[in-house]
Amino acid sequence: MDLEQAGLGTLLRALLDQLDPAVEQTYADLPMAYRPRFTPVIQTLLRLEACRIKDIAASSGLSHSAVSQTVSAMVRAGWLRTTPGTDGRERILSLTGAAQRLVPQLEGRWRSTTTAARALDAELAVPLERALREALAALERRPFEARLADAARRGAAPG
Repeated sequence: MDLEQAGLGTLLRALLDQLDPAVEQTYADLPMAYRPRFTPVIQTLLRLEACRIKDIAASSGLSHSAVSQTVSAMVRAGWLRTTPGTDGRERILSLTGAAQRLVPQLEGRWRSTTTAARALDAELAVPLERALREALAALERRPFEARLADAARRGAAPG
C-alpha cells in the first residue's frame, strides 16, 4: 500500500480500512448481528439504563443524526427496544433481554480491542488515541471549515 503522497482524508480512510474489518470480525460469532458503531450506544445504555437519542449523542460526542441511524439499525437487529417518551415525539431506548445477556461477551471484546489499540499506540511515535483526541479538541476550538477558509484567503487552494 503506497500512501506516500496521500492526503489526510485518504490516510484516515486507509487507517479505518485496516481497523474496522478486524474489529468487526471479533463480533462475527455473536448470535445477533453487531457492528462496532453500536458500542457507544450500548455503553451509554449500560450507564443510564434507559435514555433518549439526544442523551446518547451528548454522552458519545456523536451527532444526533448518526445516533438516530445507528439506533434504527440496532432496533432492527434486536439490540434495542423503544418506548414512547412523555411528549410523544421522543423515544426512550433500552437494551432488549437478548442484548443484556450478550453484554459479558461484548465487554470481553471491548477489553481485547482496548488492549490491541494500546499495543498499536506503543509502536507509534505519538500514540494514535492521544493524537486523535488532540485533533478533535483542536477542531472543537476551531472547526476545519474556518481553517479551510483561512487557507483559501491566503491563496492555498483546498484540494
